[in-house]
Amino acid sequence: MAASQIKCVIFDCDGTLVDSERLCCLALCETFKRFNASLTMEQAVEHFEGGKLADILTATQARLGLSVSLDQLEPVYRDILDQLFDQQLKPMDGVFELLDYLRRHDIEFCVASNGPRDKVQRSLELTGLACYFEDVIFSAFDTNSWKPEPDLILYCAMTMGFTLEECLYVDDTPKGLEAGVRAGVETIQLRGLNDKVHQSANQSFDNLHQLKQWISASNGIVSQPM
Repeated sequence: MAASQIKCVIFDCDGTLVDSERLCCLALCETFKRFNASLTMEQAVEHFEGGKLADILTATQARLGLSVSLDQLEPVYRDILDQLFDQQLKPMDGVFELLDYLRRHDIEFCVASNGPRDKVQRSLELTGLACYFEDVIFSAFDTNSWKPEPDLILYCAMTMGFTLEECLYVDDTPKGLEAGVRAGVETIQLRGLNDKVHQSANQSFDNLHQLKQWISASNGIVSQPM
């Protein structure tokens, strides 16, 4: 961070707050299997870039040469993913520690997701995170604009009441990171399934523990001895 201190952290949800990207890829594989098309987990991970679900399904369909309508694919995918979330969804390692740290230091935070608001709410409830994000869940459906477009990030900063220079955006996918950069916000990559470092990100970290340390150093916060 340059001149301004970090006063607001805008988090993506999937793969950033909740450990869902592997489950999303599994759901993608199972969806296309139901339509007699073969998609391996390795292929799903390799091409996973985030973005709008309709675009992900359409791009995967094109690569597999499958002729099935989006109206057929999307409800199957969402149903499979719902079941996987119920069974396996977990919070990201270090997320409670990070959010408690932000609270202690009066750094506000919110979530900005391409997913529908009810999906985000459910993910947070399943992982015990909902109490941290009351009234600060922002969905691309609110702005009718999906990452990599910057509108959702800009909307979050404006609604939270901070300048772009006071905000930090955290995401794990190429399209999400592009949205943050295009919005003019300091943008952090949290490396996930596909752990390539994306050149668009200002910083790249393996986990939320490293992010917490970086925020502390950026804001000049000195840890107090126990």
